[in-house]
Amino acid sequence: MKKKHNVLFLTLSSFCDTGGIQKVCRTMSKALSDISTETNSALQVFALKDQTIQADSRYISSIQFKGFKNQKLLFAFYAIKKSSSHPNVLLSHIHLLPIALLIKILRPNTRIILLAHGIEIWGKLSKWKVWFIKQHIQIWCVSHFTAETIEKKHGIKGQNAFVLNNCLDPYFKIPGILHKPDYLLSHYNLQPEQPILLSICRLSSNEHDKGYLQVIRILKRLRERFPTICYLLGGLPDTEEKAFLQELIRKENLENHLKLIGFIPEATLTDHYLLCDIFVLPSKKEGFGLVFTEAAAAGCRIICGNKDGSKEAIANGILGTLIDPEDPETLYQAILSQLEESETMEMAYARQNLCLIYFNYPQYKYHLKNLLDHD
Repeated sequence: MKKKHNVLFLTLSSFCDTGGIQKVCRTMSKALSDISTETNSALQVFALKDQTIQADSRYISSIQFKGFKNQKLLFAFYAIKKSSSHPNVLLSHIHLLPIALLIKILRPNTRIILLAHGIEIWGKLSKWKVWFIKQHIQIWCVSHFTAETIEKKHGIKGQNAFVLNNCLDPYFKIPGILHKPDYLLSHYNLQPEQPILLSICRLSSNEHDKGYLQVIRILKRLRERFPTICYLLGGLPDTEEKAFLQELIRKENLENHLKLIGFIPEATLTDHYLLCDIFVLPSKKEGFGLVFTEAAAAGCRIICGNKDGSKEAIANGILGTLIDPEDPETLYQAILSQLEESETMEMAYARQNLCLIYFNYPQYKYHLKNLLDHD
């Protein structure tokens, strides 16, 4: 990375919130920091919602990171000021586009790059944003699906759009031994031989396209074949969705077969993947679907949808099974087939090893550096 590639990375949040985009921002910060060290280039990361003390030094040093505690005007002022010495401004989210517009007006030669994750850029955009992106912005899409979608929806293509697949967090715990953790079996009152399904996603009354309701709807059928089957649904639901799911559990008599396990902290995330027999999430609106890649890194069998970025997160079907997320029968047959087939340790380790080949951090950093070097 040449000196002209000094980078200012603007994010909404990286450390104060949880979620896929925040994970991407942390990994991006780490990669940019490593590249800046290797090439003696300057890096500054500004986060609108974070506090400076929240930064994890594994990803970014306190010298390179500044949080603004949601002080929007101060964030914008510092971003515009710092852009004078950082000719590359990287945005983590389309909501930061107004600041990029001001920077471009004041410093026309600044290179503006926008990370495109998924639904935040797939929907309706104002005319000025589409025009501004087409004329002045380079987009780095987390998947080919996202790139194809923004071309279809907004006509953004060609030299404007590049693909940078997400990778595993460099500090994601890669398990050496693939077995169900005893402490989690005890915590959830489960037995090692019980068939266990797992989904981890945002649980919102506005986001039923994630597909967990499809899994719940076929649980009664699966229970006929596997009387002790248990579905663990991870994620922090909003108030409305929690009430809806609790009523659904009661109505369908699924108290012994569906557990709402809430938010799963990073410290136990890998162990939850190890706990399940199948990680299943037939979503229709994943820009990439980092949970699938994480599950594969833990050796999990995976079932996901084939209509969004999920397929790229499992290397287009190499690491898991792709199904039509709108077809409940296909979902049922896929789960049934996998639970009836014996899974050997060799198969699980092979899946894990392939995942580490496709989605490792050094490869991500290499591709990132190439994009930075591409004017």
